[in-house]
This record gives sequence, C-alpha cells and structure tokens, in this order.
Amino acid sequence: MALDPFADEPRRVFNGHEIGQDLSMLSIDELDERVEVLEREIARLKEAKARKESSLAAASAFFKIGQESV
Repeated sequence: MALDPFADEPRRVFNGHEIGQDLSMLSIDELDERVEVLEREIARLKEAKARKESSLAAASAFFKIGQESV
C-alpha cells in the first residue's frame, strides 16, 4: 500500500475531484477532465490574487503619499 501524503489533511471535494484521492481507477478521459477543472481553478485563484495585489499596491501608494512629509 502506498503512503498517502494527504492522510492527515481533511478531504476537500470540488467539481467531483477530491484532493489526495486515489487516481488509479480513473480513465485517461476522466484524468484529462479533472486536469481541466483544476487548471480553471488555478486560473481563478491567480486572478483573485492579482486583484488583491493590485488593491494592496493602490492602498500602499495612497498612504505613502501622506507619509513623505513626516
């Protein structure tokens, strides 16, 4: 039996895919479908991160303007 690196983590299921699940019984088409789902999720996460970084940069720039004279 293989060592499960996710054994101590709670299972999270989204769009039919469970993080850390056994993949040995999935077909190539099912694996491709899950890869597509996960790639879309990664893109969504990167977009959210970029929006937050942009907001943080704007806030930092705004507050640094007032700090130059201190």
